Amino acid sequence: MPIRSAAVGNRTQPQVVDITPRRLLSYAAGLGESQPHYLDDAASSGIVGHPAFCVALEWPVTLMLRDDERLGFSGEERIRGVHAEQDSIFHRPIRPGDRLRTVASLVQIRRIRPGALVLTKFETVDDRTDAPVVTSYASSIYRGVEVEGEDACLEAPPSLPEVSPSAAASTRIPIPIAREAPHVYTECAQIWNPIHTERQVALQAGLPDIILHGTATWALAASHLIQRCAHAEPARLRRLIGRFTAMVIPGSTITLEYREPQGADTVAYSVGNAEGAPAISQGIAVLGEPSG
Repeated sequence: MPIRSAAVGNRTQPQVVDITPRRLLSYAAGLGESQPHYLDDAASSGIVGHPAFCVALEWPVTLMLRDDERLGFSGEERIRGVHAEQDSIFHRPIRPGDRLRTVASLVQIRRIRPGALVLTKFETVDDRTDAPVVTSYASSIYRGVEVEGEDACLEAPPSLPEVSPSAAASTRIPIPIAREAPHVYTECAQIWNPIHTERQVALQAGLPDIILHGTATWALAASHLIQRCAHAEPARLRRLIGRFTAMVIPGSTITLEYREPQGADTVAYSVGNAEGAPAISQGIAVLGEPSG
């Protein structure tokens, strides 16, 4: 069955989560983090959540939106969805004690050559004050799925920031991906899709092996960019964009490539997989003064 473009405007019920040290510590550990600002909850300043933790809050409402019968497509078609791009804007860090409310809205459905492109907007706010915490735009491609009705668009992501050319030499950082990394990330982030952990399911889906979550690759890139370009201060990362364009097979090594910013607040980056294909392309990190 085709996906109905009339579903644009659908909005989930809010998901409210009390942020505990356990949730934030687990997510950071799932990335193999060792920085104290993510892990030392006994420090006088406490801990902050890894910026990419936002995806752990977005996953439950993703499922709610995807399973909405008003979309029109079948269960078999739902599993054809591939996360294609993530663009998150960080208004302030997430901390233990926060009570956060997340809502997902369908803002765009349109035809593309491989099938249907669906753009979802996620709004995570402080449940006590309604102040924004993270706003994300995530696109998914449903391969081989038709669109019923005219293409529909309520909203597009904010325009891409301009990346100033840098005269600095390109920096390449190898990042080993352990064979068990997708299993650890699945449990620590509480984001489960069997193609990341169950090889039989992955092979039946036409994949060569289990693959690392795109958001895990995106989060690992964030970790290294924060450490090297943002004075190791997570609150300096204000926006992170990445397009997921090639698979990462666990047990291999990926490579983050970027140029040091020179007086600019944007860093262009990419992540190559073991075969040299772009696991993340058109990556942009926006840096600024610490928020919140």
